[in-house]
Amino acid sequence: MSRAPNSPHARDIASHLHPYTNLATHPEVGPHILERGEGIYVYDDEGKKFIEGMAGLWCASLGFSEKRLVAAATKQMETLPFYHNFTHKAVAPAIELADYLVTHAPVPMSKVFFTNSGSEANDTQVKLVWYYNNILGRPEKKKIIARHGAYHGITVATASLTGLQYTHNAFDVPLKGFLHTDCPHFYKYGQTGESEEQYASRLADNLEQLIIEEGPETIAAFIAEPFLGAGGVITPPKGYFEKIQPILQAHDILFIVDEVISGFYRTGNMFGTETYNLKPDLISMAKQLSAAYQPIGAVMLSEKIHDVLVEGSRKYGLLGTGFTYSGHPVPAAVALETQKIYDDMDIGSHVKAVSVTFQKRLHALADHPLVGEVRGLGLIGAVELVADKTARQNFDPAHKLGAFVTGKAMEHGLILRPLANDSVAFCPPLIITGAQINDMFDAFARALDEAAGYAAGL
Repeated sequence: MSRAPNSPHARDIASHLHPYTNLATHPEVGPHILERGEGIYVYDDEGKKFIEGMAGLWCASLGFSEKRLVAAATKQMETLPFYHNFTHKAVAPAIELADYLVTHAPVPMSKVFFTNSGSEANDTQVKLVWYYNNILGRPEKKKIIARHGAYHGITVATASLTGLQYTHNAFDVPLKGFLHTDCPHFYKYGQTGESEEQYASRLADNLEQLIIEEGPETIAAFIAEPFLGAGGVITPPKGYFEKIQPILQAHDILFIVDEVISGFYRTGNMFGTETYNLKPDLISMAKQLSAAYQPIGAVMLSEKIHDVLVEGSRKYGLLGTGFTYSGHPVPAAVALETQKIYDDMDIGSHVKAVSVTFQKRLHALADHPLVGEVRGLGLIGAVELVADKTARQNFDPAHKLGAFVTGKAMEHGLILRPLANDSVAFCPPLIITGAQINDMFDAFARALDEAAGYAAGL
């Protein structure tokens, strides 16, 4: 790796503060600079080719060279490169995209509010829920329940929703009024002799007990991903949401579904809400909304919510929230074209077809001596590495086995991501083929075998 004084690597270290990066080790490790993409592959500044097995950050659903999206952005830049949506102004791409999303919503929805990221979408959810209850004359009904292990963003409010310790360390979050209930990970937290459904019942009982202890009149909303994404690709135990949703309804608690990772065909269905038969009041989305070619997120809200917001305007005038770039015409045009590409490709059918190979190869890893659990659905999955398969015991985190495996995978031309508990995630672009899936898992199998030798010496 180049260390010349004026090289990109040296300039990066001198001037660039990286997100989610160990700042103490970055000067030694240095940046891995990616220069171009083609299909599911990316190439670094030394010309090495990688399968992007994480679709970037769970988002580059159409890969890295979709010319229709480049053309959509170019056309909009040439027509109207920017205008806002404040004070009754509007731009055509945002109108068309909102109409498409409402029309294709997994449950009846009324309106779409645009943001620039998934974090901003969930941050907006918090504000809307608080506003909603204030307009209804329930100022005490403000607490929001999320789950341990969940990831909902990184603003002050959404980091408070997120249930991962590394997002809390020394940041003075969670804020007061943000609560967390059980992580729905049966492999890790199920008790001896307990079935998945019994575990789901226990978690539902725990949630209701938390609601009762806090006072239902103080609980405004419950937020959940259909499956935990950055928390380890953890799918819910059998019967989980079927038991959770009636509790929310009984206590008049809004249900927010975070579709930032699961939305737009990652499970084969357009939304994870369909996959798990959820009935949300509000939905958050981002990432694959624009195939990551432009930053955009959104909140979809039900008629029940919208009616109350209208009452708020009758009382206060304008709805005093939004962003300069809310519904920005370029990201909106790109996101709209992304939806047209999904439709033209029948991407859901493609995902369902190739996910057979994906899940077969993924679950075959369960036999490896380092693999404790395999989990996933559609074109997303993870393996959890353990020191003792029988005891389901993880390695000492200091050994960073997950990072070791992903480092070896990179040597074999595959980019993956290590998560908590030495889990390694797979989330390739939706356009991946069966042959490319086999290439991906062949590379990972080699990395896993090399890691076994490393682990034996720990």
